Amino acid sequence: MLARIISAATLGVEAYEVEVEADIQQQLPAFVTVGLPEGAVRESKERVTAAIKNSDFIFPSKRITINLAPADIKKEGSAFDLPIAVGILAATGQILRETIDDVVLLGELSLDGSLRPVPGVLPMAMNIGKDNGIKGILVPPENAREAAMADTVPVFPVRSLKEAIHFLEDESTIRPFTVDIDSVFDDARHYLVDFADVKGQESAKRALEVAAAGGHNIVMIGPPGSGKTMLARRVPTVLPDMSISEALETTKIHSVAGRLAPGSALVATRPFRSPHHSISYAGLIGGGTIPKPGEVSLAHHGILFLDELPEFKKDILEMLRQPMEDKSVTISRALTTLTYPASFMLVSAMNPCPCGYYGDPNHECNCSTSEIQRYMSRISGPLMDRIDIHITVPSVKFKELSSERRGEESLVIRARVNEARRRQLARYAGEPGMFCNAHMESRDIRRFCPVDDSAQALLALAINKQGLSARAYDRILKVARTIADLAGSDEIETGHVAEAIHYRTLDRHLWL
Repeated sequence: MLARIISAATLGVEAYEVEVEADIQQQLPAFVTVGLPEGAVRESKERVTAAIKNSDFIFPSKRITINLAPADIKKEGSAFDLPIAVGILAATGQILRETIDDVVLLGELSLDGSLRPVPGVLPMAMNIGKDNGIKGILVPPENAREAAMADTVPVFPVRSLKEAIHFLEDESTIRPFTVDIDSVFDDARHYLVDFADVKGQESAKRALEVAAAGGHNIVMIGPPGSGKTMLARRVPTVLPDMSISEALETTKIHSVAGRLAPGSALVATRPFRSPHHSISYAGLIGGGTIPKPGEVSLAHHGILFLDELPEFKKDILEMLRQPMEDKSVTISRALTTLTYPASFMLVSAMNPCPCGYYGDPNHECNCSTSEIQRYMSRISGPLMDRIDIHITVPSVKFKELSSERRGEESLVIRARVNEARRRQLARYAGEPGMFCNAHMESRDIRRFCPVDDSAQALLALAINKQGLSARAYDRILKVARTIADLAGSDEIETGHVAEAIHYRTLDRHLWL
């Protein structure tokens, strides 16, 4: 006999329907899976066999052929366990229901027949719409909240193979799992850290506010213990509030990568990814036989923080240039090419020299000039050219450390950032792909960043007298446009340009 079951799989951050066909023939016992199955799919026969027997069903001593269609796309993961088991039971007549092609089945089987959660459920549920004639989706209980966030078809949580069969024979045994999406979104939008926790560093806080308001990449340079990492971890708290569409898009990436926290249904706060400097190409950009998202994609709509920037391998850092420019990353393999979104804000931190104390009045630096230059040269000019803001973060003075005065809260800063972003969204309403000042190209800067003669004279002085390069010109104007937006000004004034120049003066000493 032949049975047809509907399941799903992910390809990149999108999902597609998979037909699981189970055929039983009166031949010598065998269990064959076709349709380009990867390791976990091939091993499913052992889990399925034990689960069927331990759930008090009869496993046929015949030839079993499982086909996963479309057969020209590689299948991976353990989500096909449940549909394969149900297909075998349907093909042997152990299920009373005549057809099972209007319900999507997903889940990994334990040997005792219970179900375990699987990754990628949200994009699968989002792509299985009512237009396909699908009446429901069966998932493990741990995936129910995640699947329900798609709000496409009814979601039915099942704890075991036996419970799934009972539901297929009598749908009244399980009620659909529902969630209040707005409530889940509101509950998940809280951060555990706040800018008010940071003592001193008012200049650095201001620079980070400007960076957040315009979506600018930023590098912080300072001695060990000056608070660079502490500041970086609080940048997401002042970024603009996430929309539900952004939250769903971000959650899809984390779901496909298997990075959703247990019981979590939505990533509603800006991601903060902080990979170690020993990370590989596949870990940062993404990769694998069937490519999975890397850190640049997991940081989508959030922050990618690279601490100790010169310690990263130079070729790894150079790979960041393309996703920083294109806001996406494309991974090519022999059988497939996948594109993952990677619209992140780069926040990086580094010491000014190998020992970390160059320029620190409280510690003596023992590094030679050549050692400092070699250290700085690990970061290429083209990469630094994509970082709009360069700031120094000095050591915190004892008076500031011992002060009981709390700094400005993230909520207050975020309100200003939100207002600045609203001005930018209105300005670029007719420009595709432009949502903040950091997205401007050279032609856009000439159009949206006009300055008066006084500001032009200041720019000329900075370039000619302070050693700034011509490529810093556009960056200064972009940052000045953001500073003007924070001030609620439609015009870029001389004071805005002066502050923006201050955020590029490190070029003269380090890279240019």
